[in-house]
Amino acid sequence: MIFKKSYRLHFFMMMLTIGATSCATYYQLNYQFNQSFENGNLQAAYQLLEGNTKMSQGKDRMLYYLNLGSTAAVMGNYEESNKHLEEAYKIGEDYSRNYLNEAVSFLTNPKFVQYKPEDHELLLIHYYKAINFLKLAEYESALVECRRLNNKLNQINGKYKGENKFKRDAFIANLMGIIYEADQDYNNAFIAYRNAVEIYEEDYKSLFNLDVPDQLKQDVVRAAYLTGFDDEAQRFESKFGIKYQPIPIGHGQLVFFLNNGLGPVKAETSINFAIVEGSGGVLNFTNEAAGINIPFNNVNLNDEERKGLQDLRVFRLALPKYVERKEVFTSASLEWNDQTFQLQKAEDVNAIAFQSLNQRMLAEMSKSLLRLAVKKGLEAQVRKEDKDLGAIVGFINAATEMADTRNWQTIPHEIHYARLNLPPGEQKVTFHAKPSVGGFKSVKQDLKMPISAGATSFFTFSTLEHLPPANY
Repeated sequence: MIFKKSYRLHFFMMMLTIGATSCATYYQLNYQFNQSFENGNLQAAYQLLEGNTKMSQGKDRMLYYLNLGSTAAVMGNYEESNKHLEEAYKIGEDYSRNYLNEAVSFLTNPKFVQYKPEDHELLLIHYYKAINFLKLAEYESALVECRRLNNKLNQINGKYKGENKFKRDAFIANLMGIIYEADQDYNNAFIAYRNAVEIYEEDYKSLFNLDVPDQLKQDVVRAAYLTGFDDEAQRFESKFGIKYQPIPIGHGQLVFFLNNGLGPVKAETSINFAIVEGSGGVLNFTNEAAGINIPFNNVNLNDEERKGLQDLRVFRLALPKYVERKEVFTSASLEWNDQTFQLQKAEDVNAIAFQSLNQRMLAEMSKSLLRLAVKKGLEAQVRKEDKDLGAIVGFINAATEMADTRNWQTIPHEIHYARLNLPPGEQKVTFHAKPSVGGFKSVKQDLKMPISAGATSFFTFSTLEHLPPANY
């Protein structure tokens, strides 16, 4: 497409303005909300976000509802939380590309595309919703989230082939078992627990150094016996070196979840590539120091785009990276009637986030290379008509080369849990957490838990303390 010189200049200056306004990361752009949330000023954080009408209608609207939902959950507003999370779920299910935004993103950066969540973020929607429903004693609705979880797990599993991939979620399978058992569906509970054991052993131990929680070992044995699968129960007893511990008659159960710390935030990194020409129209994009070599077949590019790439020898790609907000509390426990129950880590959200991004990094690089080809092709075309204007376009291309730094930033760093068998009535349970780093105080809080005979009660405790992201 050929523009008059004045229109071309106006268009490219507009692109520069758009790119320049996007220099800050998503975390920095929402700094006031993030600071309020992290400091425990939840009402202020919620109001700041709720009043952001621009975000509620724009390309970040899924993150708008995700953050509203998780903030409301921490505040104890479970119905409101589920309303927002359901909106986020619908956006995720109906995700469709805006092709105009896609086109603009190839001229500027991928921030112009509607936010597409990471796999683990989609699963956490159902975690929050299921727990909210359980606290509201709406078991049928919690089971709906179980079915949604199962569908989402199958989709993720189908996306990735080979070993050393995050494609199955052990904690989510465990959570499904907990929900089924609370509904006294022991057959489905056993299946879910058994699946969780397998995933912890085959995937989580190698990927995240996270083994089968001791509580899950007891739960899979109990569910097997309650289903009548005595052989399976005895197999797991032998495997784990434990014995079946039935729930005392007349007691109820408390399942306690700890959302510990805060998950990572996204920042930008860059990689310098050199282009090495190969045979058959293939250009090899290489970074020897990082051990990266990406063959890029440019036969589908037009002449100007191909020439634009061939004229390059060294160039920079902007890519997203995660930055950890390290947890303060590495262990926590519950105390009841002079007994201590250790909370056990069941999910390392931080590690899963890093793994998920690494798994799609090759695709991210390939998409960035295509974006570069379009931008350089446009630059080459303009240079033919006007060298000065072509230089401006080259400057704009460099200025607008940015990574997408959006992510759900109010999720926990990790999730711990414990199951307690308690007599009916209001029970006082004391939560303890000790910091592993200096400058932070221990947490000790007495909690009143209503327990009903033969039923399961659920409680979630959130600690927001964390170390600031390094070099951010």
